Order: sequence, then C-alpha cells, then structure tokens
Amino acid sequence: MHIEVTGLLGLILLILVIYAMVKVVQSGAGTGAKVLWIVLLLLLPILGFILWLLFGPKG
Repeated sequence: MHIEVTGLLGLILLILVIYAMVKVVQSGAGTGAKVLWIVLLLLLPILGFILWLLFGPKG
C-alpha cells in the first residue's frame, strides 16, 4: 500500500508537521521523548501527526 501526497495537500501536510515539530521542541517533555516524537514525525508524517495530536506532549 503506497500513499502519495502531492500538491496542495503535500504543502499543508508539510506545514502541519513543521508546526508539530516546533511544538514538540518547545514542550516541557524530556529530551528522549522529544527525539522520539521528531523521529516519528519525520519517518511517518501523516500517522506521526495524528498520533502527536492525540498523545503528544502538552505545554
């Protein structure tokens, strides 16, 4: 199964993933947790973003 995200949808996904990464870095989570979230967002952008929304570090 291959999902290809291009065009406007790809740009929106890129913006959302960058926003999530900035929020992870600014959060009060530990360094290990931050690294895991960043790696997850980079390797699996769509699933990583959804998981970050549901379970990501708050604050």
